[in-house]
This record gives sequence, C-alpha cells and structure tokens, in this order.
Amino acid sequence: MVMQRPQLTRAGIAFALYLHHLISAIEVPLDSNIQSELPQPPTITKQSVKDYIVDPRDNIFIECEAKGNPVPTFSWTRNGKFFNVAKDPKVSMRRRSGTLVIDFHGGGRPEDYEGEYQCFARNDYGTALSSKIHLQVSKSPLWPKEKVDVIEVDEGAPLSLQCNPPPGLPSPVIFWMSSSMEPIHQDKRVSQGQNGDLYFSNVLLQDAQTDYSCNARFHFTHTIQQKNPYTLKVKTTRGVTETTPSFMYPYGTSSSQMVLRGVDLLLECIASGVPAPDIMWYKKGGELPAGKTKLENFNKALRISNVSEEDSGEYFCLASNKMGSIRHTISVRVKAAPYWLDEPQNLILAPGEDGRLVCRANGNPKPTIQWLVNGEPIEASPPNPSREVSGDTIVFRDTQIGSSAVYQCNASNEHGYLLANAFVSVLDVPPRILAPRNQLIKVIQYNRTRLDCPFFGSPIPTLRWFKNGQGNTLDGGNYKAHENGSLEMNMARKEDQGIYTCVATNILGKAEAQVRLEVKDPTRIVRGPEDQVVKRGSMPRLHCRIKHDPTLKLTVTWLKDDAPLYIGNRMKKEDDGLTIYGVAEKDQGDYTCIASTELDKDSAKAYLTVLAVPANRLRDLPKERPDRPRDLELTDLAERSVRLTWIPGDDNNSPITDYIVQFEEDRFQPGIWHNHSSYPGSVNSAVLSLSPYVNYQFRVIAVNDVGSSLPSMPSERYQTNGARPEINPTGVQGAGTQKNNMEITWTPLNATQAYGPNLRYIVRWRRRDPRGSWYNETVKTPRHVVWNTPIYVPYEIKVQAENDFGRAPEPDTVIGYSGEDLPSSPRYLRIRQPNLETINLEWDHPEHPNGVLTGYSLRYQAFNGSKTGRTLVENFSPNQTRFTLQRTDPISRYRFFLRARTQVGDGESIVEESPALLNEATPTPAYTKNHVDIATQGWFIGLMCAIALLVLILLIVCFIKRSRGGKYPVRDNKDEHLNPEDKNVEDGSFDYSDEDNKPLPNSQTSLDGTIKQQESDDSLVDYGEGGEGQFNEDGSFIGQYTVKKDKEETEGNESSEATSPVNAIYSLA
Repeated sequence: MVMQRPQLTRAGIAFALYLHHLISAIEVPLDSNIQSELPQPPTITKQSVKDYIVDPRDNIFIECEAKGNPVPTFSWTRNGKFFNVAKDPKVSMRRRSGTLVIDFHGGGRPEDYEGEYQCFARNDYGTALSSKIHLQVSKSPLWPKEKVDVIEVDEGAPLSLQCNPPPGLPSPVIFWMSSSMEPIHQDKRVSQGQNGDLYFSNVLLQDAQTDYSCNARFHFTHTIQQKNPYTLKVKTTRGVTETTPSFMYPYGTSSSQMVLRGVDLLLECIASGVPAPDIMWYKKGGELPAGKTKLENFNKALRISNVSEEDSGEYFCLASNKMGSIRHTISVRVKAAPYWLDEPQNLILAPGEDGRLVCRANGNPKPTIQWLVNGEPIEASPPNPSREVSGDTIVFRDTQIGSSAVYQCNASNEHGYLLANAFVSVLDVPPRILAPRNQLIKVIQYNRTRLDCPFFGSPIPTLRWFKNGQGNTLDGGNYKAHENGSLEMNMARKEDQGIYTCVATNILGKAEAQVRLEVKDPTRIVRGPEDQVVKRGSMPRLHCRIKHDPTLKLTVTWLKDDAPLYIGNRMKKEDDGLTIYGVAEKDQGDYTCIASTELDKDSAKAYLTVLAVPANRLRDLPKERPDRPRDLELTDLAERSVRLTWIPGDDNNSPITDYIVQFEEDRFQPGIWHNHSSYPGSVNSAVLSLSPYVNYQFRVIAVNDVGSSLPSMPSERYQTNGARPEINPTGVQGAGTQKNNMEITWTPLNATQAYGPNLRYIVRWRRRDPRGSWYNETVKTPRHVVWNTPIYVPYEIKVQAENDFGRAPEPDTVIGYSGEDLPSSPRYLRIRQPNLETINLEWDHPEHPNGVLTGYSLRYQAFNGSKTGRTLVENFSPNQTRFTLQRTDPISRYRFFLRARTQVGDGESIVEESPALLNEATPTPAYTKNHVDIATQGWFIGLMCAIALLVLILLIVCFIKRSRGGKYPVRDNKDEHLNPEDKNVEDGSFDYSDEDNKPLPNSQTSLDGTIKQQESDDSLVDYGEGGEGQFNEDGSFIGQYTVKKDKEETEGNESSEATSPVNAIYSLA
C-alpha cells in the first residue's frame, strides 16, 4: 500500500493539470459588455508576415493590431533598437493601432527603411510581442548587357541555352520566346529547366528557323525584361547518329538535395540522346509517396508536395531510349524549421487556482525553447514564487490577483523560429450567461437539436440543465450536455417540449437563462404526383397532398424539369395538387412538388407523358379483357414505401381503365392476396405505402370495360423493418357471458398493422370508479374473460397493442358491463277500470334490472269463481310501461302475471287481480297490490246483510205507498239517453234521481245523501233476469236503469256504491 500512494498522487496531479489545460483553452468572450468589464492583457490579433517584401512605388504599411482591456499602447524596435516614430516625419502610427505607415509622397528612398521590425503592445496587465518582421524592398534589376554570338551546333547534338536572369526580389518568372514574341514550343526533346535554361536533347535542322530569347517577369512591377536572343546554326551531316542517353542536368550519377518540411520538393532530370529519351522516376526501397506526387515538364520533373520526414530517402530517375538507358540517384534530406506540437494558450485563472503554460515544438534540428515575460527574458524578470519554469512548461500554483502577465515562447533552430504569446489573467468573475434570454427554439419531431447556453465566469462555472423546473439534471439518454453549455438532443420528441433552464454556478454566485423548445410535426407529402401517360387535350391532375404542422407557414412550389413552373391560364394550383387544362405536348416533362416550412421541406416528383390522339379509331375490332401486366420491378426502396413499376399488357382494343395492385405476405396469411391500392389506366408506376415488419410480394391486375386480366407474375419480395404498433385494436367490447364474468373482445390487428414480431395485447380493466385500481393481463388472442365480477356493473376497459419493438400509443377507454342475471319483479303493477269495456295496466321498471332490459312479458286469464279462462300472453318493449286490455267478458275478473326480461331470461313476476265491481254504475278505482279486498272481510259481509235488510224494508214501504195511488215515474234507461256531457258519465258513475218529482221536506235520503225514490215500477225479478243485464269484472250485476238528476247534489260527489240497493244485493251474491 505504501508503494502505491506516490502513484496515486502522480495520477491525481496529472489529472488536475489536464483540467487546467482545458481551462487554458478558454478565451474571454467577444461580447462587448464582457470585454468592457473584464481586465485583459494584450493579445496580438494581426501582424505582417515575417519576410515582408514591399513595392517601392507604394507607401509601406507594417501591420500590428492588438486587443486588451485597457486598450494597449504600441511601440516598435528596428534592428533590435527602439524605433522612435515621432522623430521621423515620414513615419506615423494609426490611431488606436500599432500599424506603421511610411509615406513617400514627399520623397525619400524606401531602401532606407529596410530592416527587422518588432511590435510591442502594452497595458497594465502585460506586454505582447509580434514576430520579427524582415522588411525588404522589391528589386527589378536590368539585364546586364552582353554580346551573344551565333551558336553553331551539329545536327543531333545536345544543346543548352543559358538564361542567367538578374537576381530580383522576389525571383522573377522565366519563360522563353522568340524575338518576335512567339512562344517556343516545348516537348520531351526541347524543354526549360528549373534554373531557367533551355535544353535540347538533340538539335534538329528545324531548330535554326527561329531565335531564342530568355524573358524575366518581375512580380511587383509587372515588367518583362528580355535577354538578347540566341541564334542557332545547325550543321548537317549525311545522317544523324543514334546515341544512348546522357544526363545534361544534374551531372554525374548521383547528387543530393535538402528540403524543408512542409514545402514542395522538385527533383529534375534532363537527358540528351537520339532519339529523345523518356524519363521515369523511382524511390529506392518503396513506392513514390502516394497522393502527393506529380510529374511535370514531360516527366522530367517530379514534384512532391508538403514534404514530411517520411519523404526522405533516395530517388532515381531512369532515362531510356532504344539505344540504352542510364540513371541518376538523388539523395533527399528533409530538415524542418520549428513547428508547433503544443502552442501555448491564454490562461484564465481564479485566485488560488493552479495552471500551466506548455510550449512544445519540434524541428530538425530540434529547436531550443526560450521563455519571455512581457517581452523580457524570464530569467531577468522579477522573481515570482507562484511560478516555476521547467523546460517547455511553466507551472503556476496558488495564483493571486496581480499575477497577470503576457508570456512569450520562442522556439528556434537554424532554419527559422516560432514566437507565440499567451497571457495569464487572474480573474474573479461571477457567472454570466451570454445568450439572449427567453430564447425560442423550434425543431421538427425526431430531428436532432441543440439548445445553446454560452456562459463565462472565473472560476469556470459548472453548467446544469433542468426541464420545467424539475430537480433532475439533464444529461444522459436522449440528452447530452456539452462543456460549452450546449444541451444536445439526439431525437426531439413531443414530450420534450417545454421550458429548459440552464444554471451556471461557481463560488461567486450563479446565473440562469431559459430556453423554450417547441417540437413541430414534420412536413410530409402524403400523396405526391404520380407518373402519368395522358392524351393531348385531356385534363391531368398531379396530386400533392401535404401534412404539416399547423403552427408553421407552409409554402408549396412546383418545378418543371427542375426549373420553376410558370402557372399560366391553363394551370390551376390548388392546396392538394396541380391541374392542367387542355394538356399539350409542351407540357410533357418532370413535375416536382416542393412543400416547405421554415424548418423543413419535402418533395415528390413524377413524369407526365403526353400522347397525340390518333385521327381514326378502329372501333369495329373485337374487344377482350386485357393481357396481364409483366416485368414487375421494385425501386426506390424505403422504410415505408417502395416504387412498383410494370409494363402494361395489350389492352385488346379496349383501353385499360384501372390497375389493381395486390399484395401477399408470408407470416399471417401466406398465399392470400389482398387489394393494396388502385391506379388509373394511364399509370404504369406507383409509389406504394408499406407497413413495418411485412414481407411483401406484389402483383398487378389490369381492368378494362370487358373485364379484368389475369394477375401478373408476382414481384420479388421486399421485407420492411419492424417498428412499434401505431394503432390499437378496434371494436373493443366488454360483456358478460355468465352472471359472474365479463368477456372482453376486440378486432385484432392484421398483418399490415402488427408492425413487428410477437404481437400481443395488454388488456386493462377496472370498475368505473376513478378511485378503483387497474388490473391487466397480456394475451395473444383477441379475447379475455374476467371472472368473479358483480352482476351487471360498468367497467372501464383498455386494450393496447404491443410487439417486440414497443407499445402502441395509449388506447381509448371503452365502457363494458359484467354478466347479466334475471331481473327482479317490477316495482308495482297498478290496475284501473275506467269503464266496463277496458282495463288499464301501469307498472314501473324492476328495482334491480341485473342487465339490459329486453322487454316485459304479461300473462293473464279471466276467472269467475272457480272457473278460469285460457291464458293469454302479451310481450312489450323495454320502454313500455302501460297496457290497455279490451274486456271480452264483463262478468269475470282477471289475474295478471307481469315479468321483466333480460337476455338471460324472464325474472320474478308480480301478480295482481282486477278488483270486483261494487257498484254496477260506477267503475272501480285503481287497485294495486297494497289495497285489501274488503269484499272478503267478515265485517263487510255483515254490513252488507244489514243494508240488504233495510233496502227490503224500504221496498215494502214503496209498494205500500204505490198501492195507495202515488205516482213515481221511472224511465227506462233504454229510452232515455245519457247526457254525454254529464260529469258522472265521463267518470263512469251512474246516479239515481227523479227529475219529475222534487224531494219533499220529509223525504228520506240514502246513505250517500241523495233523495230516495218513493215508488218504482221495477221488479227485482227484472234485475235478475233482464236480457240486457251485464256482469262486472268481479261478476256483480250492472243495472240498466237510471233517471236524470233534477237537482244538484247537496253533499258533493260522493260514491254511491254503498247506497245502491241493487249493488248491495248482488254484491252479497
């Protein structure tokens, strides 16, 4: 354990240093508010190049720009000494800038200002340095005067014409021309070398037909200087001797060349010989560098661009003709001026923090590293206990306010140097959010998006993201938080909408900002234009039905042959398509519909073919069903669509009107073909919409006026990838098959709706109570039975589809009911007898229906004493609660049995009997089960006997009075019609009164208060044996005699049942 502790410590230090290295890469934001508030050491932002060549005809500008807070001041050195700008009237410095301006309009020599310049930018927190700028004035020297003699050369001999241009700055561009400014034709026999000389591998007689002048073009002055021309005299011989190749440049069999890393290497081999030799290039021990070599100047030069150390080695060129070959080896050495491995970066620290500056460079030879602080060697600067220099690294520990400075790293070797500035700024700044507040970000659903929250602070704040005020930090899963403050979403979903808050925190405080994210539906062309073949003059329609987010503005444009379509009078652009009226041949072409919003777009293309209408039609040819389509081809394969193309068969003299596309899948119903879609007869290609996880096979049927063709041969199969279901089962029902269960059924998904393997259904149910608990079961068949349920109670039911890729959206809730049972009896059954011919029944629904009532069943029979009639049955609808019975037997009573009915069967019955009539002229009141039949009570029978005795006495008195001559006319009710408006007639009652004789003061009244008749011609025998007599429902006799009331009753409308002598007698019977 003791041995491991130092290792852990070193690992921790390395990790800490790595973190501080990350800190060093962060710069002060460019936000103007931040810049104006924070102190910042100078930083050089712009400077002239190290080797700076200027045009002597122009003013000289030596650039030096820097930023910092406070704004830096500038000074210059020239050739290592302070350059006093104020003392030279030709030199000035731009305002708020360090750029030098040397003005020669008033005279002066630019050459007097050549030298090495360096810029210093200072403020209160340090000094930054520019690179050393070597200023040189461009030179265009004249060609030295020389006398050029005529050059004599033998035909077939090699020849080189030297150029030797004057040394310019920069070097001039060399080219050869004749004195008449005609370019010299060059090929593998005659070519210009890298040094500007013109080489002839062998001289021909025709070479003497022109002269040769070397020209130099200088960059700044854009002048061309011409050397005196060479004149050739070619001496001919009897024949040109063929010779083996020999090198004209370079000389000998080997040479060497040094090149600096990063520049282009140019190797050259020029050979003489008859015929002119061919040049080929090789590298010993390997191939020529791949991807960076190029042969130039008729293969005489090999260029290797951007040379690196790996390009060192031996290269050789092989010159050959039919007489032989020779080769030359060039040893290439690659050196390197210093180049950065790790350039020091600005370092922003908080008080008490640690950090480091790293300056690593490489080169050949290896460069030396020198550190400076504020432009002075670090060794000569004041000691700083928090700073430690270790070779190419400066380590800072426990930095404090006031330690800010600018450090320079100089890496140099014999081939050049590098100079870099990096400041160390010690700041304590609370967090600041740099993004605008309350941003609104819109993104298309399922697209990648990013929420930005740039921030700044010292110490570097930690940034966290929250959604809708929730306490969980968003990082991981669909979210990825970046160090720069951005929150990236791999796939924006609808549920990702909301308010996002970024919170930046350090020891000095915190800052936060909100970003609102809106997820929009994608723009999709759900039905695009289709390829059509139409006849001239017809009216084709190109569909473009679009589905898009309604909150985004939609723009629809049409292209024809990839150019904007001009919508003229013959065209009508609609929301879902384009219609062309009177189509012509010029309308033929590609049509593209483009639907776009501010966030996305979609497009669909189709080709419109216009056919000329034939002048004559052979109408008399026999017509038959079309031949089957052939050569089905699937193209444009996509996740949810595929393009099906076919070749139509012969229409057999009856134009094809439609094509029917069918499909077959081999998982759920193999071998069964289903209709997929249909298309007009002018179409032979269609984009078919597909469902996930279906192994499709297609065929096409052509249709004309005669009939349908045979199906085409099937296409190749196309398997779509799986996905979670997008819809749930339909037709969800819940109903009991027994009184203690509920069977849940639904229409299962078909093969094009399953979307994946292992299709199953999650069945959930609970009693219809928000406080109830959900139960669930996963099944594969479209049926599930829930047992032990109460009788006929409502349940909430959900059925959700699921496969191995996931679940369908949340399903709708449907209401089902558990099993039904027999209903209880109706709550009551009321019987009314409004007159002698009818009986009215009224009832109420059962207190416990135990299901859905399907109706009522009424059984009834007449009875009279022990005699009963046949049983009759009436069935009623479930909403009927009244029934009127037409009596056929006025004497008998009726017994009623009423039952309610559900789909299980008839329930308990309620039994009632119609009451007996107590008054032959007055109908019985409503009778219900709650009333007691007083006719069967002992006290009532005794009372009736007493009344009968009193009536008998009254009758005797009446006969005695009549025998003494009293006249009491009684009208036969057959001769006296009742007044239909009489109140007693309406309610079915009958009144006995004497309209001719008014009551005497001493006349007797009946028990109901009416005046008794004094005499009557009626006989009791007539009541018992009259042919017109009828029986009440209870079998009692109804008399046929009545007289009109001649005076209104004095005691009101009271019932006369108890005072009618006839009723009293026959009720006793």
